Amino acid sequence: MDLANDNPAILRPWIAHYPDGIDWDVEIDTLPVHEQVLAACARNPFAIALDFLGGTTTFGELARKIIAFAGALQHQYGVKKGSRVALMLPNTPFYPIAYYAVLRAGGTVVNCNPLYTVHELSHITANAGADVMITLDLTQIFAKAEALVEAGHVKSLIVCHFPDALPLMKKILYSVAKRKDLARLSASPIANRITRFEAMIARNETPDAVVIDARKDIAVQQYTGGTTGVPKGALLTHANIAANMSQIDKWGCGLFYPPSKVIAVLPFFHIFAMTVCMNVPLCNGTQVVMLPRFELKALLSIFMRTRANVLPAVPTLLAAIARADSATAEQLAPLDVAISGGAALSNEIRTEFAGKSRALLAEGYGLTEASPVVCCAALRVPSKPMSIGLPLPGTDIRFVDIDTGKVVGIGEDGELQVKGPQVMVGYHNNAEATRDAFMDGWLRTGDVGHMDEDGYVFLVDRIKDLIICSGFNVYPRIIEEALAEHPAVEETNVIGVPDQYRGEAPIAFVKLRAGAQVSEAELKKFLAEKLNKIEMPREVIFKDALPKTLIGKLSKKELREEYAQTRVVK
Repeated sequence: MDLANDNPAILRPWIAHYPDGIDWDVEIDTLPVHEQVLAACARNPFAIALDFLGGTTTFGELARKIIAFAGALQHQYGVKKGSRVALMLPNTPFYPIAYYAVLRAGGTVVNCNPLYTVHELSHITANAGADVMITLDLTQIFAKAEALVEAGHVKSLIVCHFPDALPLMKKILYSVAKRKDLARLSASPIANRITRFEAMIARNETPDAVVIDARKDIAVQQYTGGTTGVPKGALLTHANIAANMSQIDKWGCGLFYPPSKVIAVLPFFHIFAMTVCMNVPLCNGTQVVMLPRFELKALLSIFMRTRANVLPAVPTLLAAIARADSATAEQLAPLDVAISGGAALSNEIRTEFAGKSRALLAEGYGLTEASPVVCCAALRVPSKPMSIGLPLPGTDIRFVDIDTGKVVGIGEDGELQVKGPQVMVGYHNNAEATRDAFMDGWLRTGDVGHMDEDGYVFLVDRIKDLIICSGFNVYPRIIEEALAEHPAVEETNVIGVPDQYRGEAPIAFVKLRAGAQVSEAELKKFLAEKLNKIEMPREVIFKDALPKTLIGKLSKKELREEYAQTRVVK
């Protein structure tokens, strides 16, 4: 079904409720991102583009290094259209330089999480066919890259010298006090396969022209699905990446333009940060303030030092700010907008954050396969509580019954499905997974929810997390939201486990707030007023910490494995 030919008043109720100044059918820009960022650099070369721990890079410097590195990639490594280049870098100035240079050279970026195991990285690099990897000389990261070369999964390394990212005094101090943290490249058994990043920049080579077909050529091969199975490489074209940037830009109503400053504490190798923390602001000439990892003290100091006002975040990061005694209203005063993504934002965290900061807190929703943003709450005015907002301009959504596959009506729960210019073309070398990802041309998200009469979207849970209890659908998020309302509960995660009588039963894992005490019986009594008998957890397990993914999302995978090893079917 082609929504473009149908009645928009019926099929797109969200249009009537868009914030003032935003149109759904606005023209979407699909100019490749590297061309956009180089144009931004040319417009204002003396403005600061990047701030890393106080060290700054101007837009002019950024452009010079992108061009020089792109030329070296082409002429030294033969990077051309279709070449896969792996980036295993934390947030440093090296990342955006390498990212845009690979695209300018015609290559495809393959993001690699530096915290992944060598086994996980082996699958990604081998599946992608990435001959070259760009990484850091920090020992913990370099050792993994070295192992990948020794195993034959990567042929060559380009290594960035971490102290070069620091301002002068910090660089000197680091080189002396932290020298043991740096790998000795000359002593590596693969030394002959290593090129230093700074040496490539110093060649100052001009790259050859590359003709990009934005709608066909792949800009980023982003791996996804690692928490539930073997990661798949989502193929995102130049047009996909640029379209989502354009959609977010228009949704922001000027938020991502100077004098705004965007904080990048989420890692660029994650699709949310790549788009919202890096691509959108830099292409608009807006400063990006980077942290290599989340540390509350360092993040709070950024607000005071830089007056940065836009914070893309995940719920656990927002909870850490809201619950920290050290985070004061004065420190958070520069913050105008916090954008939550990556996981569901509980009402508890919303309330706690509002008690600490005056910033507008907007929840967004997306997935790797959509580059990633699909829906977002308004970024300038309040939206409906607990909603992930409205579909972005140019984006269509529908909800489909998870059993029959039929489109459901307003207010009825079903699987969220998406159409739009930001949706991937498929998975790399995986025709079966690509077929499964789509239904009648719509991207299947695997998330269950509904739309209200105003077009606002509300999510219930993931299909894969759905618990079938005595034939009834039980959604873990409903239980988690109820548990989060108890004053003693800091974090909670609910899974389904085999149950001889009911088929499956919910089990709740709970981390209590510091100094708090509550028994399982007391929690169940509290829940009895909020949940029906089928939703009531069979068991509440208290833990000192709950497992999280590498971007801070609570993870069910480890809990399922742990429970399977320690419990028997009841």
